[in-house]
Amino acid sequence: MPYPEMMVAPMREDLVRVGFTEMRTPADVDAVLGAEKRTTLLVVNSVCGCAAAMMRPAVYLSLQGEKKPEVLTTVFAGQDMDATDRSRDYITGFPPSSPSIALFKDGELAYFMQRHQIEGRHPEDIAGDLQAAYVEHC
Repeated sequence: MPYPEMMVAPMREDLVRVGFTEMRTPADVDAVLGAEKRTTLLVVNSVCGCAAAMMRPAVYLSLQGEKKPEVLTTVFAGQDMDATDRSRDYITGFPPSSPSIALFKDGELAYFMQRHQIEGRHPEDIAGDLQAAYVEHC
């Protein structure tokens, strides 16, 4: 059962206010991930503590460098379930993971950071891993 929207709205806003576009339906996901050829960052957001304390701050920090993805988008696991399920169809070779971060290049998955690579780490360390992926793929 999803949390009440008034509870998750600030968690959504953490990413939207720094330039992310939310995908709330499978059609939204297909419109971006099914057609986009520019480098695209997909953040699978979550209500969990590691998303709040580690993942969202790390994503923000990672975007402060010169190299960064051209398209920033997000789905919210446990809230926009159909959109999240559809986005996972594009993340091939990995089990479902939330929170998580996927980087696409030329419409293909180029980099994926799973929950176990996020939880228990400092945002600065996660951001460094993401920036290394941006340098390689963006």
